[in-house]
Amino acid sequence: MKNLLISILLILFSAVTFSAEIKIGIVDVNKILKEAPQTISANKKLEKEFGSRTEKLKAKIQALQGDEKKYQKEALTLSDDQKDKTEKSLQQRRIEIQRLERELREDMDLRRREEIGDLQEKINQTIDKIAADEKYDLILYNGIAFASENVDITRQIIKSLGGSDSKTEDKKGSKEAPKSKKDAAE
Repeated sequence: MKNLLISILLILFSAVTFSAEIKIGIVDVNKILKEAPQTISANKKLEKEFGSRTEKLKAKIQALQGDEKKYQKEALTLSDDQKDKTEKSLQQRRIEIQRLERELREDMDLRRREEIGDLQEKINQTIDKIAADEKYDLILYNGIAFASENVDITRQIIKSLGGSDSKTEDKKGSKEAPKSKKDAAE
């Protein structure tokens, strides 16, 4: 009896659901992460934040390379004791530079993840707002193999985040994305 009642309810719900048009939207988060103005400003912010450390590291690398070339030229005239001291010194500097590179890379990755996390939160809020304002029934992102331009609302999200709508070319040519996305009922 219970199963029969559940089956009837499911059939009724299915009939109502299929008779109404469903508004679906697709979002390409990777495209947003590449093109959103917040990504560009975050990259500039990271460059500014880590610029001096990067330049110092580059200077150390260049100095080491110069000293290695100098050592290679002078190696034939140096005593064995001087060669050992110079080689150990150069090796210690290489190790130090590798450590500094690793630390810089880890610090930059950590900060980049923080910035992307903030942006993803803004993206989710923007998607929620657009979904509510335009009465979407379903918005999908991540793991979508294909979506037609009729349901792709990525440009709209980027525009809502403050980006321009000028980057509307697809891989096949210069097609402009529709200004308003239409329903997809398939």
